[in-house]
Amino acid sequence: MGSLEPIQGPERRNAQITLQQREIVVNEVSFVRKCIGADSSHGDLWGKLICTNFKVSFITHDALPKQRFQVANRLLGEHDVPLACVEQVVTVNDAKGKQKVLCSNQKLKFNPTELVLYCKDFRIIRFRFDEAGPQSAKKVCLAIAHYSQPADPQLLFGFEYIGKQYYGSLVNGVDPGGGLQMPLFDRPSEWDREIKRTGAAEWRVCSINEGYVVSPSLPEYVVVPVSLADQDLKQYLCFFTAHRIPLWCWNHPNGSALVRMASISDPLQQRKLDQRICSAITKSHPQRSDVLKSDLDKNLPNIQDIQAAFVKVRQICVIEPFEESEEKWLSSMESSRWLEYVRAFLKHSAEVVYLLEGKHVSVILQEEEDRDLSCVVSSLVQLMLDPHFRSLTGFQSLVQKEWVMAGHRFLHRCNHLKKNDKEESPLFQLFLDCVWQIINQYPAAFEFTETYLTVLSDSMWIPVFSTFLFNCPQQRTENSMDFAKSKCIPMGEEKALRFPPVWDWSQQFTPKDQALFNNPMYVGKGATCVQNGTVKSFRRTKKNYSSTLRGMPSSLRNILMDGHDSLTLTRRNSLVPRLKPDFSQIREVVESPTERFFRDWVSRPADLQGMLIPQLLPSHLALWRLYFLRWVPEASIPKGGPVTAYHKLSQLADEVEKLQSQLRQYKGATPASTPTSNPSAPPSDHSRMYFKAGSTHEPSSIPEYLSSSFPFSPVGNMCRRSILGTPLSKFLNGAKTWLSTETLANEAL
Repeated sequence: MGSLEPIQGPERRNAQITLQQREIVVNEVSFVRKCIGADSSHGDLWGKLICTNFKVSFITHDALPKQRFQVANRLLGEHDVPLACVEQVVTVNDAKGKQKVLCSNQKLKFNPTELVLYCKDFRIIRFRFDEAGPQSAKKVCLAIAHYSQPADPQLLFGFEYIGKQYYGSLVNGVDPGGGLQMPLFDRPSEWDREIKRTGAAEWRVCSINEGYVVSPSLPEYVVVPVSLADQDLKQYLCFFTAHRIPLWCWNHPNGSALVRMASISDPLQQRKLDQRICSAITKSHPQRSDVLKSDLDKNLPNIQDIQAAFVKVRQICVIEPFEESEEKWLSSMESSRWLEYVRAFLKHSAEVVYLLEGKHVSVILQEEEDRDLSCVVSSLVQLMLDPHFRSLTGFQSLVQKEWVMAGHRFLHRCNHLKKNDKEESPLFQLFLDCVWQIINQYPAAFEFTETYLTVLSDSMWIPVFSTFLFNCPQQRTENSMDFAKSKCIPMGEEKALRFPPVWDWSQQFTPKDQALFNNPMYVGKGATCVQNGTVKSFRRTKKNYSSTLRGMPSSLRNILMDGHDSLTLTRRNSLVPRLKPDFSQIREVVESPTERFFRDWVSRPADLQGMLIPQLLPSHLALWRLYFLRWVPEASIPKGGPVTAYHKLSQLADEVEKLQSQLRQYKGATPASTPTSNPSAPPSDHSRMYFKAGSTHEPSSIPEYLSSSFPFSPVGNMCRRSILGTPLSKFLNGAKTWLSTETLANEAL
């Protein structure tokens, strides 16, 4: 990504490669050609291919044909790929017509002329060894295969990265450099603050799992009803799967609670325990309302179905040619069922929203182990109901609370060790896609952008952040203690090595580049305006919004009035039960409470600081282009796509901020008092926006480097057709994943 910026912490240079602390060069080969063009070698780059214990790096003095973009990751160079992001390593020998998927500790019986890296972020990167030394090329290929498939969590680069030198830039959740306060929910005080924020007066912080003595997959501190004593919980826990007692997620202002719970493993205790748990939750409600249970395993796709759909979408977006008709491409996308699953999770979450908001009842989300589907649904429900979680800090605290601390198996679901493909499933990517769908429908309701969501997803493959490295907090503690002992690292008073969380974005990006996370359209509680020459802050109410911002009343009425969908995507278990298709009988149909609730909601203008319900007709859901198609040259639109609107809106927002600052100066206030200023920005730059307003005398044109893929670029990252080597179609004919590992790995070479 552009030129490398200076990074925090020690670094050293070796043959022009920037190495992070404790990063070492394992193998390298010179005179390598990185393939850039789609049909010829014109524009290809020559340089050195290097494998370290952290990344695959390509060092070149050649420049790309045109300026790509201006965003630089402090941990990665322009041509770097983290080893954790490499999914398959394929070597090819043109002369012998052979190819092989390399696994760790395998032998390679031929000298490769080509290397293809298939990456988890949808990139396909190809290197040619026509002029390189054959033995050196072979050693680099074997090194990449070996180091991209570690046998143990402690072999992930994150452990070397922190070592005894890293003690964290966050102190008690506060970044002293940027002033960002970020609750990590690893201490009782942070849970207490969340209880007070949501008004959950009848809930308390429980510490029976301190030291992970009760359940290794739960956090040390959980929130439970006040009426449940610790002794009762200890008595009940043995009947829950993996000893995962019910977890409080959130409280509605009306007193209803959202709770998640593992299944009860002993059928004989099912009824008794259900009654006791529900009774305790009922007592926590001011009106003593009922408690309803939602069985996620029965109502939603399983992790294998989600993984299969994701693999199909990847095949369609990255591998299959775009030359085919749009109708056929859309049909293939529909058959993948990915958007159907996105819709299923949004729909189920909206139904839970109705129960909490409309019926004023508490809801228990039940799943076998309460570590996968419940993470998605609980997060989406809170996102739809609580505007706090639509702010950047709030959203990060939501992920930290409902995913990281609740024990989502990131190590297994991301398949960082590449040991068990059956455990792999893109649940977090599916959640981010669901979030993007809501942002796409209510763009002014969120403080962050789709660029932020995409970068957050990419950070899963940078193995230095505790956020995505482990299956649960206990695993992080146990592994880091073992690693510290093996390396004789003095721990002091710390229980475990302090891995940096991903939320400290200064590790990856400059303050200027972090401005790409800021949404210029965001309408938060502290939105500013100018009235009679005075800058005021106000909270917008429903009357401030027109229904055009929402664009949905007529559309959602179609759900209520139409007996079938306009598109062929399957509508199973519609959000609102269908009415009779015979319109002459509509008046005779008795409207259900669910229908009436949603009908009343869509009849009012949207309150962006209130409840948000996404539109759920298939025509309302779209493919997340920036995530799925950013590396595809054919899909990139020069000076086009949503980024052009973002560019203009950012400049307008920047101009408004400048005018507000000038007005404050005129009134005698200091520029530092600007409420919209970015606390992490340098003192000389108070703008939240990446794109700045130009001179009033000059027209504001779209920069040449902008495209629909911004801030990413497909140049040099993906080659669909053959390049002096084996065609991709030969690799992928009938393959279930990127390549047919079973077929290629077992070839007699």
